[in-house]
Amino acid sequence: MESNIRERLEREFEHAKIELQVEGNRASIRVISEVFDGVPRVKRQQRVYGCLTDFIQSGELHAVTIEAKSPEEV
Repeated sequence: MESNIRERLEREFEHAKIELQVEGNRASIRVISEVFDGVPRVKRQQRVYGCLTDFIQSGELHAVTIEAKSPEEV
């Protein structure tokens, strides 16, 4: 599942720095991308969740922690 999640994130957020940890059905995701410049925190998280909707709905992924920032914020 980790490789599938990473592949989706890399496809959605080209040229982003992505850090991903998956333990069982829990994931911790950190995405640093220019697409988040000026975007509210909730909208950033929604965009990341959007990549994972089917994993969440199926129960494969139960808990997700997301940190989504622009390069200027790190």
